[in-house]
Amino acid sequence: MKTIALLPAGSVSDEAAKQLFGSEQVNWRHHRLIADVFQSTATGVSHYSVIPIENTIEGSVSLHMDWLVHEVDLPMQAEWVYPSIQNLIGRRPELLNGSGELDLTRIRKVISHPVAMAQCLQFLRRFMPQAETEHVSSTAEAVKIVKENPGEGIVAIGTRIAAQINGLDLLEEKITDHDNNYTRFVLVGHEPYKARQSERIKTSILITLPEDYPGALHQVLSAFAWRKINLSRIESRPTKKKLGNYYFYMEIEMSLDTVLLPSALQEVEAIGCQVRILGCYPSFSYEQLL
Repeated sequence: MKTIALLPAGSVSDEAAKQLFGSEQVNWRHHRLIADVFQSTATGVSHYSVIPIENTIEGSVSLHMDWLVHEVDLPMQAEWVYPSIQNLIGRRPELLNGSGELDLTRIRKVISHPVAMAQCLQFLRRFMPQAETEHVSSTAEAVKIVKENPGEGIVAIGTRIAAQINGLDLLEEKITDHDNNYTRFVLVGHEPYKARQSERIKTSILITLPEDYPGALHQVLSAFAWRKINLSRIESRPTKKKLGNYYFYMEIEMSLDTVLLPSALQEVEAIGCQVRILGCYPSFSYEQLL
């Protein structure tokens, strides 16, 4: 039985992981901090880690990407998307006015993971501008804090299942600013993921350009362009070694088990670029896993 490291029960990561593994029997190993999730697999305690890396509204989760690049050497083994449905969670009786109606102006503080909080900014500004905000390590932790602090005027942004686990109320449902709010997750570990198959295969790489080489990025992109290889994502991130020095994270809509992609990477290396393969893996849409 495989052991899967992930953020706490009731988090979006928890819901997404259960969608990917379906009816397969696995051992869930929940952690409060994403650093502990990574380290669990890096040290061999678990087989895989479930990592959220991108959101429709907020884009890349930079902290998690930096962990993949700088802190651990864990190949990507699968990716999938999951809808991030955020809700306002608390104790309804504490927030009722004299007429028995829910009064959000009674809320003193809203707590959640920073990415989840950012997904709901318009709702917060419109209905509870008086409330201060506080960031914690996961939406599940936020809901737990609300449970442990009754009568304090504190609410959380989190999942329906987290509210159920902690015996709290859904004060407002689906409060994200956009309906098409999805989070992309990757499964990282040393063993290939074989539980499900997908016709769509992707490859993730890091490219570091040579210094003092004018036009290097243009040549890199040309190596893919003339072969008609689709780059579905390009993102620059600091190498953390020197100011103004960046690596480029790229996602490629092609498997390494082809003729074209390896030859493109060889061409990139030939001009002096460093290439690091982060993984070649199946990619699943939300509909595929229903």
